[in-house]
Amino acid sequence: MKTSSVSEIKQELLNTPQKQLIELCLQLAKYKKENKELLTYLLFESHDLEAYIKNVKADIDEQFENVNKDNLYFAKKSLRKILRITSKYIRHTGSKQAEAELLIYFCNSLKNLGIAIRKSTALTNLYNQQIKKIHKAIETMHEDLQHDYLRELQKPE
Repeated sequence: MKTSSVSEIKQELLNTPQKQLIELCLQLAKYKKENKELLTYLLFESHDLEAYIKNVKADIDEQFENVNKDNLYFAKKSLRKILRITSKYIRHTGSKQAEAELLIYFCNSLKNLGIAIRKSTALTNLYNQQIKKIHKAIETMHEDLQHDYLRELQKPE
């Protein structure tokens, strides 16, 4: 079975009655948790990005509290999981500002965790990759926002 392109799907959705669109959305949400999470964001949280970012930061804090600091292997696994969840939240927003803010928060939380990041090549690479993503997101913003986020990124912790 050939998958249709996004433009073909868009055209078909434009020609679909509202009641049938609702049924299609509910069917998507029923079978995949990610679809349900995205619909929840779009319907209930997308109107207030600041509150959404605040809730995501609280979730990140909660997850960082549960990181096993005694064993580096388990710490790496936990940090990758936190980053994967953070990336999912960023994808929901589609905002470069939210991406920069959440990744900066993740990196600052990682630095403040109390783990010697520099002793682990994997953690060093993970941290450096996030810094690259932050710089890439910041480049697309207005100059004033760029300055604010770069200053926040370079703040010593």
